[in-house]
Amino acid sequence: MRSLFTIGLIASWYASNIGVLLLNKFLLSNYGFKYPIFLTLCHMMACSLLSYIAIEWLKIAPMQRVKSRLQMMKISALGFIFCLSVVGGNISLRYIPVSFNQAVGATTPFFTAVFAVVMTSKREGWITYVTLVPVVAGVIIASGGEPLFHLFGFMMCIGATAARALKSVLQGLLLSSEGEKLNAMNLLMYMAPIAVLALFPAALYMEKGVVGITIALARDDWKFLIYLLFNSALAYFVNLANFLVTKHTSPLTLQVLGNAKGAVAVVISILIFKNPVSITGMLGYLLTVAGVILYTEAKKRSM
Repeated sequence: MRSLFTIGLIASWYASNIGVLLLNKFLLSNYGFKYPIFLTLCHMMACSLLSYIAIEWLKIAPMQRVKSRLQMMKISALGFIFCLSVVGGNISLRYIPVSFNQAVGATTPFFTAVFAVVMTSKREGWITYVTLVPVVAGVIIASGGEPLFHLFGFMMCIGATAARALKSVLQGLLLSSEGEKLNAMNLLMYMAPIAVLALFPAALYMEKGVVGITIALARDDWKFLIYLLFNSALAYFVNLANFLVTKHTSPLTLQVLGNAKGAVAVVISILIFKNPVSITGMLGYLLTVAGVILYTEAKKRSM
């Protein structure tokens, strides 16, 4: 029974992860809703509301209170970086295919290793750094072989990937003491409103008339409103499923499943959006994934 529950959790995690990615692409590129900052704002508002309900009412995780102004400032810094990573990822989906987005996103371990050395002086064994060579080489090859390569979209995706890695390293650095550590659900509950405060003025200023356009689209096509609400709720369930899978398996299992998830997302996105792919591009992506698997194995052995 327990194994069935775990399999169900993993399936939900896959479905929510891939679903939000494909829906983001559909809304921003195929549907023509070209407002990634506002879309991210909707995601963060849903995360703010649903994470509070899940913790305060449904008791998914124990409530952890912020104990000092300094801790809140640290959470705010993480929230801002978290916000940049999500916005960058969503902006990139306007310009590049999901398959290429996933290939670039797979380089997260490279940026994590770089930030760990720069910010904490923590060094891994030489074999760990060697495994990062195919990770970077694969993306370079994939970029050269990508039929729909777009420089701005690529740069946004690189920025989002780097921000995701930076948040991971900073989180370990800033919230290192036992009194300040927060589980993933509580951290999301505090970070999401901070992201909303940053994104709301940014959306109004950088995406002129977006609120009026969204209301008009919802009036003209009720399905758009369903897409937007479902997409926003799904953005929260990605985090919830991620937390539950980690709780019932292990962080290492999550890493392995994450590598496979990227490959599944690539295949499904190509089948749905029918974006052209090249053999060079696919070989580059496979090389990156192989590098990530080797990196995970090297990290595990060095522990």
